[in-house]
Amino acid sequence: MKDKQIPYKIYIEENEMPHSWYNLRADMKNKPAPLLDPVTHKVMTAEDLSGVFCDELIRQELDDATAYYDIPEEIRSFYKMYRPSPLVRAYCLEERLGTPAKIYYKFEGNNTSGSHKLNSAIAQAYYAKQQGLKGVTTETGAGQWGTALSMACSYFGLDCKVYMVKCSYELKPHRREVMRTYGASVTPSPSTETEAGRRILAEHPGTGGSLGCAISEAVEKATSTEGYRYVLGSVLNQVMLHQSIIGLETKIALDKYDIKPDVIIGCAGGGSNLGGLIAPFMGEKIKGEADYRIIAVEPESCPSFTRGKYAYDYCDTGMICPLSKMYTLGSNFMPAATHAGGLRYHGMSSTLSQLYDDGLMEAVTVKQTDVFAAAEEFARVEGILPAPESSHAIKVALDIAKECRETGEEKTIVFGLTGTGYFDMMSYEKFHNGVMQDYRPSDEEIATALERLPHIE
Repeated sequence: MKDKQIPYKIYIEENEMPHSWYNLRADMKNKPAPLLDPVTHKVMTAEDLSGVFCDELIRQELDDATAYYDIPEEIRSFYKMYRPSPLVRAYCLEERLGTPAKIYYKFEGNNTSGSHKLNSAIAQAYYAKQQGLKGVTTETGAGQWGTALSMACSYFGLDCKVYMVKCSYELKPHRREVMRTYGASVTPSPSTETEAGRRILAEHPGTGGSLGCAISEAVEKATSTEGYRYVLGSVLNQVMLHQSIIGLETKIALDKYDIKPDVIIGCAGGGSNLGGLIAPFMGEKIKGEADYRIIAVEPESCPSFTRGKYAYDYCDTGMICPLSKMYTLGSNFMPAATHAGGLRYHGMSSTLSQLYDDGLMEAVTVKQTDVFAAAEEFARVEGILPAPESSHAIKVALDIAKECRETGEEKTIVFGLTGTGYFDMMSYEKFHNGVMQDYRPSDEEIATALERLPHIE
């Protein structure tokens, strides 16, 4: 039965939209391990990173003491074009499932980029412009980040060079063309444009690429081109900081109706959307003010949390980026060409990795055929075609809601619907035609990739 007191969509007013981002690391008892130089293995300083990242973003990246960062007015003005985003009560889904559970999702797909990625893209483009740079380089997996960054760079008049994971470049031509519409150049990775790309192609002929490959190429291009810096759409602390607006808005909306979630779920590739969604809730959990069950959902084909090793590793396949301590499958791990391109990264955010290692959150893996089945089940009653990445969270949310149907528990479930799947129709077609296959890497594959972890004393 529909709860008449709570609307389908809970909006917060414009004046309630957060004026600051929340830096979860400030409240963490065990801080994430620092970045290390890939050659000397010494802790990297702001000066060490200055040739790769924008100056203000470096400050945000290294700061684990400042709890809140004011959002510049130019960024807030841009946010107002599509934020606050709605928190939706899935009444129709609840009724179809026959569950006593209450299901909410934070919908981040109501902007042209189609995902949450624009929250950080506009911030990073703003700081690049403030620094007087000519342009930026980046990688993209499924294409949401590349799309968002091309939009943000267009807004600020910056050049944008995107290296897109090759299998996604081929599977998602429409996403590629949106980036080009906004003025970005898009190159399938690995490519012959860079030394890193040529080396990867020689070692892995015919590879569909990975985010680790594309990162190597983007970093090399930025550091070898005057007036450019590299920007990243996930994994880094600075990105999680910007994405905290998702969780802050979610909490404001829930607090309006005195709703306390029992379970919070997000898909996990590099960690940006999950980290952003859970940030204020995890902060409360760490401080002992509340307790939540927090679940990271990753693809069975790229199980960083559940089958990876917590160790220092290269953030890229070309082994030129800083070393980060994270749950990793090894920078040389080549994930299968599955359809959730945004989750095909070998490692995980150092912040989320620390939280997971501390036992403050849990992780599960799901098969891609089950993911698309869940996406279809959701779309048929909620009217939104979800992105394959988001559908990982949907799958686990449905599983828990169905468990509640069996047990009679009235749990409140919140998950992140990070974007729409309208550029993923080739993937949906393969699912509907019954030709989509699941893939689970063998223990031997993972062990071989982990053999190349750097030796840190």
